[in-house]
Amino acid sequence: MPATLYPTLLQYLENLRTETDLIPPPRRATLSRLAGYIREQLAARGRARLHFIGTHDSRRSHLAQIWLATLCAGYGYRNVETYSGGTAVTAVNPRTVAALERAGFRVADPGGDNPRYRIAYGPDEPPLIAWSNAFDDPANPTTEFAAILICSEAAADCPFIPGAELRLSLPYEDPKIADHTPQETRRYDERTRQIGRELLWLVEELAISSPPIALR
Repeated sequence: MPATLYPTLLQYLENLRTETDLIPPPRRATLSRLAGYIREQLAARGRARLHFIGTHDSRRSHLAQIWLATLCAGYGYRNVETYSGGTAVTAVNPRTVAALERAGFRVADPGGDNPRYRIAYGPDEPPLIAWSNAFDDPANPTTEFAAILICSEAAADCPFIPGAELRLSLPYEDPKIADHTPQETRRYDERTRQIGRELLWLVEELAISSPPIALR
């Protein structure tokens, strides 16, 4: 069954639907290719695994992992698994967390140097756990997954991702460039919206041609 999302998050997604014309054709082609991979994996294996890889696993990789997990749950694709990882380990940046909260997610911070944030998207859904980890951390898949490189630095640093069946580059500008400036909040919100709208387009593309598969 599709997940029930928080009302503020649902309204945010409704607004994103009005922005899909902002997605340029080359990015739509990449997103469509990723939707095709998900479709094939669901048909062949009954599940699909997507690993978003950045540099420090602190901003864009988490936004992508959390958005895709949320959207797949909302459309009833319960067997699409999402992961994030980096070429270095730091911590989920608090500015990323704040941007997610402004979008409608609810976040619990346990504290610590590398907190395992509990990020909730619906009242009756288990929260997503987000923390910074290396792309080859034992928590991440080692076979039967797609690696999505969300920054040019990760694409350069990770020319080969062991075990990945598909390697795609889907770069996003790092909002870090606005840290400690008056544009900080705006840049993080822009990146959150961009990643959200593009992955919403991807999941709706998937839903057109491949009805959701029931949770097993």
